[in-house]
Amino acid sequence: MTSRLLNWIDQNILSLGREMRLSYLPPLMVYMAAGIQGLTGIVGTFFVKDYLGLSAEFLAALGFWVGIPWALKMPIGHLVDLLWRFKSLLIYLGATLIAASLLIMAGLIAEREAMAAVLPVNTWFVISALLSPIGYVLQDAVADAMTVEAVPHVDEQGRPVPPEQLKLMHTTMQTLGRVAIIGGSVLVALINLYVFAGTEKLPEAQKVLIYRDIYLMALVIPAVSVAGVAFAAWLRRGALAAHMSRGLSRAEAAALLRDPDSHTDPNWWILGGSLVFVVFTLGMGLSDLKWNQEIIFAGSFAIIAFLMTRLTRELEPAARNTLIGTALVIFMFRATPGTGPGVSWWTIDVLGFDQAFFSVLSLIGSALTLAGMFMFRRFMAERSITYVVGWLTAAGFILSMPTLGMSLGLHEWTARVTGGVVDARFIAVIDTALESPLGQISMIPMLAWIANSAPAHLKATFFAVMASFTNLALSASQLGTKYLNQIYVLSREVKDPATGAVMTAANYGDLTPLLLTVVAIAVVMPVSAILIARALGLRSA
Repeated sequence: MTSRLLNWIDQNILSLGREMRLSYLPPLMVYMAAGIQGLTGIVGTFFVKDYLGLSAEFLAALGFWVGIPWALKMPIGHLVDLLWRFKSLLIYLGATLIAASLLIMAGLIAEREAMAAVLPVNTWFVISALLSPIGYVLQDAVADAMTVEAVPHVDEQGRPVPPEQLKLMHTTMQTLGRVAIIGGSVLVALINLYVFAGTEKLPEAQKVLIYRDIYLMALVIPAVSVAGVAFAAWLRRGALAAHMSRGLSRAEAAALLRDPDSHTDPNWWILGGSLVFVVFTLGMGLSDLKWNQEIIFAGSFAIIAFLMTRLTRELEPAARNTLIGTALVIFMFRATPGTGPGVSWWTIDVLGFDQAFFSVLSLIGSALTLAGMFMFRRFMAERSITYVVGWLTAAGFILSMPTLGMSLGLHEWTARVTGGVVDARFIAVIDTALESPLGQISMIPMLAWIANSAPAHLKATFFAVMASFTNLALSASQLGTKYLNQIYVLSREVKDPATGAVMTAANYGDLTPLLLTVVAIAVVMPVSAILIARALGLRSA
């Protein structure tokens, strides 16, 4: 038993350390910056709830617009391939937008009246919410391509790396990328746990100062991503110097570091279609049409699907079949609607969860998600995405039961029976602990397959193709969430900041029907996609 456990630890955890390369660090630093963005998550939840009178429906609709930059990842990825020599500038631009978003939020908390004199507070919040994803998608597109570049295709003697070893290296790189993201979230969960310890006893004015300080602290996010690009440049200079020390000219040394197949010609179908996409999205977004979000989604889906058909001509028929099957299953899995912010409000108002307890849940979730990636590493590498998605759908159904049960008073009964031990917080901790390890499982095998299959001259573009399509699924999810919040209306108590008068009364009467509907859809959509893919003879990665 002991030897089996040690062997498992060696294969799933220690082997990652052995397979780690210095060239992996630059993209991992950019990914870690993305993980650290969760530093402001808890603050954002409480700030929106307590200081902005925005409905759950409006926030779900805003989530749709926040997802649009991610749907643009395909043209951005192609631009990264075209401008690969200047990738650092894209990281700097993304860092600038992220910093601007954080400073706006810090200003809203610390200097609300001064900010309101320029623009309405809700307008500032929307601007901040839109700037941030644009910055992250720019950095993510560059980091994705850097992960392909970081994996060598030849060994130290110049011999091609065997396909099986290359696949494992790409899986390792993508796993480490998720580890960096989740590792960043573990770090910020620890910070939040420290910062929010004992805050339930503080007056509101001191809580506000903590909120401001956290947004200012989050300025480390763009700094980390910029440091990653600077480290990549330092590594390249070191490699050039090493080759030149053996008598090679600078041009010859640079040629050794450059992939001979990495030249990229502009794909005018992608660039032209993307221009149409941007103009169409902005035009509809600025219009007063009632169904502008739905029209944007339908148009975006058509444009991205058309661009995908043009790009997949670069693939062999078998690889094309696999890409389509994989995209279908992942799209339907990620397009399942959520419950919206109303459930978080309910946990705060009714269950009594505070900032400190949310920090505990965040830490448990992040740490166990990280552990889950090690635990299920072989599972992800050896199973098809169809199998993984089916397994996750079944697990998600089971793990949704505790929250559904608490909406019916399960926590009150368990607390009564156990003398207060198994209360709402106990159930939330156990549910988070069980659910968290599954968080990243569906994406790692898909990312590893893309990295292993992408042509060298289109590495960023191929990552971006799948990212645009699957991120468009998140836009579909936000639309579904908006519809559900129109049918099942949840509202928290909103008071006038000046008078303290109640402007909107709390109402969580539709919570159970909302949860039941979300659970049912979360099962039907992925299972339907798997059955359709099999009926059409499509494969998955």
